[in-house]
Amino acid sequence: MIAITRDIAIDPAEVEESFLRASGPGGQNVNKVETAVQLRFDLRHSPSLPAPLRARAERLAGKRLTKEGVLVITAARFRSQERNREDALARLVALLQKAAIPPTPRKATRPTLASKKRRLDTKAQRGRLKQMRRRPPED
Repeated sequence: MIAITRDIAIDPAEVEESFLRASGPGGQNVNKVETAVQLRFDLRHSPSLPAPLRARAERLAGKRLTKEGVLVITAARFRSQERNREDALARLVALLQKAAIPPTPRKATRPTLASKKRRLDTKAQRGRLKQMRRRPPED
């Protein structure tokens, strides 16, 4: 099991890995060895994740989430396949750990007396300006 938090873990069978050729440095190996890793995790249909965590993770995933709800993480930072596998898995775990933290609710605050006074002063000034634009009363 891949631990996300103390209570949440995902089954390694839910994570699908495929390998592709990476661009960048690698010498002759770059054209022969498939060192980049593309990790796929069905976020929307995972039985291991609770619904609120799943919803937050979908928002955090952004462009990495397909229309079907599959999270795709591509790792090609390192020259070895094993290190790229570890990197992709670490990025998946980090995303899910970030989604596991529930958002703190906003505490309602009252405006300060000074901010109320500034607002009313600005309104009064604006009103005076508009009053000056009016046509003078005919006597």
